[in-house]
Amino acid sequence: MGGGGLRLDMNAVDYLILALYFVTVLGVGFAARRAIRTSVDFFLSGRSLPAWVTGLAFVSANLGALEIIGMAANGAQYGIMTVHYYWIGAVPAMVFLGIVMMPFYYGSKVRSVPEYLRLRFNRPTHLLNAISFAVAQVLIAGVNLYALALIMQALLGWPLWFAIIVGAVIVLAYITVGGLSGAIYNEVLQFFVIIAGLVPIMVIGLVKVGGVSGLMDAVRDSRLGEAGLHAWEDTGSTGNPLGAHWLGIVFGLGFVLSFGYWTTNFAEVQRALSARNMSAARRTPIIAAYPKLLIPAVTVIPGLIALVTVKGLGADDGDLVYNNAIPLLMRDLLPNGVLGIAVTGLVASFMAGMAANVSGFNTVFTYDIWQAYFRRNESDEHYVKVGRLATVGAVVIGIGTAFIAAGFSNIMNYIQALFSVFNAPLFGTFIIGMFWRRMTPLAGFWSLLSGTVVATATYLLYKGGVISFNSDLEESFWGAGLAFATVAVVAAIVTPLTRPKTDDQLTGLVYGLSDTALADDSLAGDAAWYRSPVLLGVVAVILAALFYIPVF
Repeated sequence: MGGGGLRLDMNAVDYLILALYFVTVLGVGFAARRAIRTSVDFFLSGRSLPAWVTGLAFVSANLGALEIIGMAANGAQYGIMTVHYYWIGAVPAMVFLGIVMMPFYYGSKVRSVPEYLRLRFNRPTHLLNAISFAVAQVLIAGVNLYALALIMQALLGWPLWFAIIVGAVIVLAYITVGGLSGAIYNEVLQFFVIIAGLVPIMVIGLVKVGGVSGLMDAVRDSRLGEAGLHAWEDTGSTGNPLGAHWLGIVFGLGFVLSFGYWTTNFAEVQRALSARNMSAARRTPIIAAYPKLLIPAVTVIPGLIALVTVKGLGADDGDLVYNNAIPLLMRDLLPNGVLGIAVTGLVASFMAGMAANVSGFNTVFTYDIWQAYFRRNESDEHYVKVGRLATVGAVVIGIGTAFIAAGFSNIMNYIQALFSVFNAPLFGTFIIGMFWRRMTPLAGFWSLLSGTVVATATYLLYKGGVISFNSDLEESFWGAGLAFATVAVVAAIVTPLTRPKTDDQLTGLVYGLSDTALADDSLAGDAAWYRSPVLLGVVAVILAALFYIPVF
């Protein structure tokens, strides 16, 4: 394949496709601007969008460059076991969010996840979560920005700093102008662009290695061996490519990490809150679960193709690190024209991920920090203006945090570590508080704080060599599990010693105390059987289980 590193041989057609995409994205942002009259329009799209739009935006917001680059890297490093991140590590939690949690979020008319915690517990819990969420979003936005810059540098020869700034400016433009609607309609467009960019890599790659059977034979001959083709084999011990026991996969990933991410990550939940009614809000994550089932085809399979076709993949640094699995395949496999679509798909994936982080950050900063603690009774225009300034701030800080991400050879390991610190304790506090109405406001604060401290300590002790795990990912499974257990124990100790809220204060916020005054907002057609959230959700979970059979 020759040297020359990762540089792609892009021609005028490829650049034209990329330029057209940038123009379209900005056009969508300006078109969305016309619908912005109030802060609810800017931050929550006026709660007016249909379920298929919010559903595709929901999956697209998660399908960032991280997901594509990171999951293909994991496919090359760990083999088929990477599918756990989708079939047990995403779909059940997305269905749970739609069926069980959305009625509380949408029904209580909260504008963010921290706001729910303020109503359920108290202001200290609210402030702690608002700050930790804001920090997590700018760290993750930085990872997305770094991922994009790496691609631009490698593929187009742009200097790292220049690529970071160009990417940041375009995302900044369409969110500042179009608010959440600008982000969401672009995410729907990005979903199709991303898939169009990835499918050719998978198809041409499979043809090159002799189809699925040729790929399986090649994986057996690779350093992963037969183990690279199975999801559950040898998980009774840690002698598998992921170095994880089935308990860690089921409890750490399948329960704590995935439920923690999907049900409390406001960057995702915000897409469902912008739906036009309760039925559409509940269907949003469930509709998103269907494409999620199939995404391993365009991430994990290319990772395996890279493992068997790219000589020397898996180096500690240089062009052959696992993170470059997809860019290396683009270089080796794609003709011009198709190359332009693939590069555009990667750029789109980065933008979708970063836009989700930034729009989550600007809402929480404006409503949960600025309005709640600094300027309470300002005009609506004031909050829209603060939201736009917060967007600029998030992007500027994201440029800084992009350089933190540069210190990790597999950025997926970094992101899982962030989730175990920020999401797992929040999920524990949240889910116990939702189902155990006796849990007190002080128990909410202390359990969230102690869970976060334990997860952070586990990570720092592992990094400092004080405790050891088989892999970075095993550390995040354990860190998440320990954080969850800490939350439960602290809640059980503090609750009997402190005063709970009354049932009147908890109506509509906890399980078993529904608000009878909730207006029925269903639209014509919502009662149709194929729109039932429960039916759609059950089918998605059954499919996820069935998909495991061929790769068990």
